[in-house]
Amino acid sequence: MPNDARTQFWETARRATLSGRLVKLTLSKPRRKDAELPRNLYARPVELKDEHVLQVTHRYADREEAKNYPYAEGLRYLQDELVESFYNADLFSLDEQLSIMQSRKGNARLREQGPQHREAVMTHDREKFRAIAADRPYLHALGITTAAGEVTAAGRRKYKQINKFVEIVDGLLRDHPLPAGAQVVDMGSGSGYLTFALYDHLVNTLGLDVRVTGVELRPQLVEKCRQIAAESHFTQLHFAEGYIDTYQPERIDLLIALHACDTATDDALYQGIRVGAEIMIVAPCCQKQVRRDMVVPDDLKPLLDNGILLERQAAMVTDGLRALYLQGAGYATKLFEFIPLEHTAKNVMITAVKQAGTSNRAGAQVQWEGVKRRFGVERHRLEELLYAG
Repeated sequence: MPNDARTQFWETARRATLSGRLVKLTLSKPRRKDAELPRNLYARPVELKDEHVLQVTHRYADREEAKNYPYAEGLRYLQDELVESFYNADLFSLDEQLSIMQSRKGNARLREQGPQHREAVMTHDREKFRAIAADRPYLHALGITTAAGEVTAAGRRKYKQINKFVEIVDGLLRDHPLPAGAQVVDMGSGSGYLTFALYDHLVNTLGLDVRVTGVELRPQLVEKCRQIAAESHFTQLHFAEGYIDTYQPERIDLLIALHACDTATDDALYQGIRVGAEIMIVAPCCQKQVRRDMVVPDDLKPLLDNGILLERQAAMVTDGLRALYLQGAGYATKLFEFIPLEHTAKNVMITAVKQAGTSNRAGAQVQWEGVKRRFGVERHRLEELLYAG
């Protein structure tokens, strides 16, 4: 009987899921042709914060949307979808492969095969990073790819930056996962290509419950990004018009500021420190303020009495002091190359992760005061913001 096939399929799915033997479960062949409906569903067990859930990814023609369910609830949802929206389903476990095919008249046929997988991956932490696919529609809308999903010559550098940036965020979140409902803010989002990619990765690849806001001064860019976000159905991606130093949300869990010019990077870091952001990622540029004030020590003049070397030294001093101020505020910091120099000269990235317990401001202050004396630095914007008065 047709119902026997369906009963056997879902009993097998429940058994495989609860025993940890499920690899993946897919629903395909939609009952209705509608661009607003998903073309297929892809479900797999994942472990999030010591909780096992069934992650169901809805794959539309122009996007993917993922949602996490408790095992029983997720299986009920898939079972209902097989009745209402899809004809076929495939179950892959460590013990077998089971497929069910339904006709338009309601008849169901079951096919059994041997297992194709030897391991079931249960956690995001063990997954290999998945790059942003070039065929994502927003990349075309942002001018990085063609309508056919091919990266343009002019878009290659940005596409490389996108995937490197998202990979860095992915690595940070493995050790420092975001809470449910996390607030992510991109200070100085510009044309938005990194903001869109970050949202896509967090929501559609990792299945996280987050809200992402891009803050940008130029109204034409804000409006353009809002339109692309609406067309992409990125419902929790928003763009706000304003200055970095005046945009003051009550909560930030993850702060991004890439290529915010000169002291705008300090304004962004201050906003994150002010609200206790758990993670901050900045890639500074145009470090002019310290360069204007810096006095080259006599013993370094043979090296630094050269415009380009002095400029790079000033950038190093600026960013080194930023790292020390962050450490004094209770953050663990790392400085590293973001993108090789052949792609951009603005290639230093600073990551800061909030540490539990009290900060060692006194120890960090001894170090930053020593650096300032060594290079004759009278003032630094971030220090003024943090410790004025």
